[in-house]
Amino acid sequence: MNSKNNSNIKVGLFGIGLESYWNQFEGLLDKLVSYQNIIKGKIESFGVEVVDAGMVDTPQKAKVAGDLLKTNDVEIVFLYVSTYALSSTVLPIAQKVKAPIVILNLQPVPQLDYDTFNKMGDRGKMTGVWLEHCQACSVPEIACVFNRAGIGYDFVSGYLEDQEAWNEIKSWTEAAQVALTMRNNRLGILGHYYAGMLDVYTDITKQSAAFGTHMELLEMCELKKYHDEVTGDEIENKINEFNTFFEVIPECETSEIRRAAQTSVALDKLVRNHDLGSLAYYYEGVDGNEYENIVTSVIAGNTFLTGKDIPVAGECEVKNAQAMKIMSEFGAGGSFSEFYMLDFKDDIVMLGHDGPAHFAIAEDKVKLVPLPVYHGKPGKGLSIQMSVKNGPVTLLSVVEGKDEVFLQLAEGECVPGPVLEIGNTNSRYRFSISAKEFINQWSKGGPAHHCAIGIGHIGHKIEKLGKILNMKVVKVC
Repeated sequence: MNSKNNSNIKVGLFGIGLESYWNQFEGLLDKLVSYQNIIKGKIESFGVEVVDAGMVDTPQKAKVAGDLLKTNDVEIVFLYVSTYALSSTVLPIAQKVKAPIVILNLQPVPQLDYDTFNKMGDRGKMTGVWLEHCQACSVPEIACVFNRAGIGYDFVSGYLEDQEAWNEIKSWTEAAQVALTMRNNRLGILGHYYAGMLDVYTDITKQSAAFGTHMELLEMCELKKYHDEVTGDEIENKINEFNTFFEVIPECETSEIRRAAQTSVALDKLVRNHDLGSLAYYYEGVDGNEYENIVTSVIAGNTFLTGKDIPVAGECEVKNAQAMKIMSEFGAGGSFSEFYMLDFKDDIVMLGHDGPAHFAIAEDKVKLVPLPVYHGKPGKGLSIQMSVKNGPVTLLSVVEGKDEVFLQLAEGECVPGPVLEIGNTNSRYRFSISAKEFINQWSKGGPAHHCAIGIGHIGHKIEKLGKILNMKVVKVC
């Protein structure tokens, strides 16, 4: 999957230098500014707007740069150390802007041509060339001051053509975009928790405080209103969509397909009318109540929404809706999953759920299949059969611990092999530690029994998101 378009975020950039150098070393300032322009252009190529505060070489200019970056409400600030510079030119900006700061320790080249340098014969000019390449000189000084001032920061070290460094910088812009999306997201909560799942219960105020997410409390009667208003044409159009995106197996009864399509149309309207970017749901009432017909036909529609990057978590698992949204915004998918069983002979872990899933990360086309019973839930209806693409995957849980909300992740591989064809999503996963070690270590972190699964190894991006949100990140493997 492609990463999200993050053209709507602003990132800050400023370089630092020492004003007294410019008159001493001819051409030095021009070269350093040219390098900063290269950095600006490269960051802009990631699809973000760069607010460039220029070269800051005095404390006075630092105040001006800080005002500019603060006024533009940048999500993250890249500090380019162009040469040795005083920490007094940095601290005022960090204190003013209060945005995450990534220090770019990028030399012009990976290695100086020592022979050519030492043959220059003019120690003054040689010093100027050295200063053009001495980015690392200020790095400990800045870190020291930030540590003492209680200012968070991180480093990217390398050189201007260092692809590894640019991958890191791009990951920072992606993490900043996800942080912004989570802050602006509206998460719908429909119905109530699955009674007795104490691990699923959450403090939605803590979730809003941690991510900035707005929680929209929804009622089943509103969904029923939309459900009752669905027209025959809308149902037919939705069935056509089902046939396009799902493999509808012949065993699916026409009445069940129509029932799922009608509910899917109603869900689309609920999401649209509340401008939702994610949803957590569950409902269970008196047997045969009027809402049961709706809630037992939501899986296809919720999978549809999830595949369109509006993730839906069942059993009213708000925390997992958050995790799925994070994975979705990183372009990794994010399917609703729980642990199914361990295969000790093959040393793999099996995870899945009766839906929703993210069809964009399916190994094959998602199948729409009938279920005679929803295990542990009332009623019957359509479900989905899907396995995640073979290859690298990341598992993510948003964990609400005793004192804090934090992120827990693991990187592994989705591997081929037999799965349970019970009308659920399920896949086989192998990790760098044994299945026994994995389930023990993962569980000790204290997540709920659900997690979000996405394709690719994106732990480094999630760790950056944690730093931006000032949130702990635990990596199991």
